[in-house]
Amino acid sequence: MKAKTPNRELPIVRWIENGRANEDAPVYGTNRQKRLTPNVQRPTPNAQPATNPRFNLEDRLLQFSARIIRLVDALPNTRAANHVGGQILRGGTSPYGNHGEVEAAESRKDFVHKLRVCLKELKETKRWLWLIKKSEMVPEKNMLPVLEETEELIRIFFASVRTAEKNGK
Repeated sequence: MKAKTPNRELPIVRWIENGRANEDAPVYGTNRQKRLTPNVQRPTPNAQPATNPRFNLEDRLLQFSARIIRLVDALPNTRAANHVGGQILRGGTSPYGNHGEVEAAESRKDFVHKLRVCLKELKETKRWLWLIKKSEMVPEKNMLPVLEETEELIRIFFASVRTAEKNGK
């Protein structure tokens, strides 16, 4: 007499974090699916809409910092250019790092303060950029895009400070 076998296979049990078990749906025959990640880790159009890179502030600050670094590397090797280059390198790359602190602010007051630090560094960078332009250390055509981006970032941070202060009252 033959032993009876069930018509379906048992569910696959996988252990996940904290000692919990995850049961997948029963798998039949040889068409066994091998999932590398559970559904919750897969991006879906509804859960993760694509963002417009123009409005991704962290990315813009990263690009701005990289542009400042390239500008400083393009300065001539003179005493004045080295001094101005050091100043603009510190001020122009600072907003990117400080923006990370803005995201980790502990209170609204701390949030506004860190936004203001970013704004202050951008305004200082704008001054140094004007000095480079006026002293003709770099061709004007190379300076205009950097100056325009600096102005836009200043406007963004100014509006952010104003909005945060208004919402905090």
